[in-house]
Amino acid sequence: MTSEPRSRAQRRHDTEHRLTHDVDIWVATASADGTPYLVPLSFDWDGRKLLAATPADSPTGRNLTATGTVRLALGHTRDVTMIDGEVEVLDIDALPKERGDRFAEQTGFDPRAQAAPYRWFRITPRRIQAWREVDELPGRDLMREGRWMP
Repeated sequence: MTSEPRSRAQRRHDTEHRLTHDVDIWVATASADGTPYLVPLSFDWDGRKLLAATPADSPTGRNLTATGTVRLALGHTRDVTMIDGEVEVLDIDALPKERGDRFAEQTGFDPRAQAAPYRWFRITPRRIQAWREVDELPGRDLMREGRWMP
């Protein structure tokens, strides 16, 4: 262990900072037959929901569309944030231009300009956990049922 465990308030602050400033996130999905799939995707956080995009016919796109659920991970193994979320699937032209422009500016990638048909995937966090090492496992839940814990 490298330091004292962080308080829940500090973990939330660190998590919100990472959501606001990181550009890529690990996206874990599973197919209907249970085959796992893990990819990094660029994302944008608006303070409530994450927005990502991937080709509609990619394994990740198909899995997100079929299940409507996802597990996301930020950080590395000694400072991880895990997010379980509900997925809303949107056609690439369904968002206001300003929202798509924000995504492109934040991530350096504009899926609207790609030749392959992309979709937006808007993710609402339902559970968020954050921990660094074993001493932070107690109290790692920061959000449950979509509500930040006190």
